[in-house]
Amino acid sequence: MNDAKDFITAGGAIFARLKALGIDYVFCNSGTDFPPIIEGLAEAAVRGEALPQALVIPHEHVAMGMAHGYWQATGKPQAVMLHTNVGLANGVIGAINSAHDNVPMLLMSGRTPVTEKGRFGSRTVPIGWGQEMRDQAALVRETSKWDYELRFADQIVELLDRALAIADSTPKGPTYLSLPREVLCDPIETSLLQAPPFMVSAKTSASHSDIETLADWIAEAKHPVLFSQRGTGTQVGFDTLAQLVEHWAIPVNSYWAQSPAIPTRHSMHVGSDPMPWVAEADLILCLDALAPWMPERHVPSVDARVVNIAPNPLFSRTPIRNFRSDLSLAGEVTETVIALAKALKNRTPDGAVVGERRRHIERASEAFFDQQSQKADDGSGTPMSKNWVSKCLSAAIERSGRKASITSELGAPLGPLSVHHFNGFRQEPHSGGLGYGLPAAMGIQLAEPNTLVFATMGDGSYIFANPTACHQVCEALKLPVITCVLNNGEWGAVRHSVRGLYPEGYAARSNIMPLTALQPSPDFSLVARASRAHTQTVANGADLPTAFDSAIQIATEEKRQVLLDIHISGDRA
Repeated sequence: MNDAKDFITAGGAIFARLKALGIDYVFCNSGTDFPPIIEGLAEAAVRGEALPQALVIPHEHVAMGMAHGYWQATGKPQAVMLHTNVGLANGVIGAINSAHDNVPMLLMSGRTPVTEKGRFGSRTVPIGWGQEMRDQAALVRETSKWDYELRFADQIVELLDRALAIADSTPKGPTYLSLPREVLCDPIETSLLQAPPFMVSAKTSASHSDIETLADWIAEAKHPVLFSQRGTGTQVGFDTLAQLVEHWAIPVNSYWAQSPAIPTRHSMHVGSDPMPWVAEADLILCLDALAPWMPERHVPSVDARVVNIAPNPLFSRTPIRNFRSDLSLAGEVTETVIALAKALKNRTPDGAVVGERRRHIERASEAFFDQQSQKADDGSGTPMSKNWVSKCLSAAIERSGRKASITSELGAPLGPLSVHHFNGFRQEPHSGGLGYGLPAAMGIQLAEPNTLVFATMGDGSYIFANPTACHQVCEALKLPVITCVLNNGEWGAVRHSVRGLYPEGYAARSNIMPLTALQPSPDFSLVARASRAHTQTVANGADLPTAFDSAIQIATEEKRQVLLDIHISGDRA
């Protein structure tokens, strides 16, 4: 072969190797450090190299959120490529969210050229000096499992392999690679770009003895309860856990759940209030739950056994988390649930104990759903409540007969929703990096083109999502996401936090609480219409069912994005 076939620009080699490692998309926000990357992409395309699809995402936070959502839908880690320190800085909130949610992704950013002259790719304009940092990786080091700076072009294959293997190892999370411009300008041999991975991820599993111990404890328990916040991770885990808790009559509590662990209408789902369940429990299972209850209010019995089950059951990334753990099972949640279900098949439940427990749980579950339905109906007026939005959304999805996925960022609450599959509902990460909901929904829609995808969020969260960039990408990629802005003209979460600490304080008694109002409220429909979205403002609760039906029809038949500006009350519900 001649040299033209044996070598490729390092910038293009990155994409070819990522494709070989199973990456479908690279979510890109380019800058002046990208010339060798862009040239390399063009070169690789001419040479016929198999490449992942490089997507132009006009804001870094949107790129991070889309990679996050794509993984939630598929379980496949993706890559994000940003520019230098300023682009990386805009992606930090997304890195915080990804680290919290154990989302494996390869985050890359360019680096201002190291040299001022004498090398191809050296600094050419003042920005090359202005973006210099002593330690650029420090921006994301606390949220990354691994970080490094590319030193030589021929390191690319090994470093990409290592970065993705570490990202996808238990507990999963983002890794970071810095890319100096001069290094990306160098050529690299093509012979290893299609080789099998040099290393594979390491998956942790709970020990057989710990699984057996937990199975014994479940069989012995008179009053077990399971708290879940991050769900089960896969449809298999979702279905297996639903069968397990049904057979053994174990109530499942969804206190501040990011994703349900079983169907929300399951007879063992008892809602989100820990109070009736913690005090009487003799066995408490915390399934991937960062903070399963409020320690100041909910106090387990000293005789209760507390079990933490998670990829990192002690949540070691969190400096202060002192929930008790009498048994800690580390491993991917689905695998642990499957192993536990298998172990429990060798044990027989006490029919009388389980039967009485089942009747008690079913009554509590039915009462919870009745209360949620009544609460929603009470908020059906003008302005309407968040619970009414959830009830109408759930009914509209049922009428459509289609699979649906909902992201909620201070948007539609889980309580009144009917969620039937593992990825049916995703709430914002507990890390609280706002702007997650709409980009994550876009990533889910990219992964599942035929799924109805709703992004529900408060008006403040919608502003944080960089909506102009989001709607531009939806139009460019033909993503028919249905965006629902639950608009109360304020930062409601801040107001409720103030009232929680100072219920009778001056701020709670004031007509307009300081530092919470978002008035005058923008006309959000104009933002979406700039990217040719269909929009509708809904102020009357009675009009919402028809608005949802119309939105679903437009999204499914026209493959066009929709925005509903839904005016809600300032109450939490």
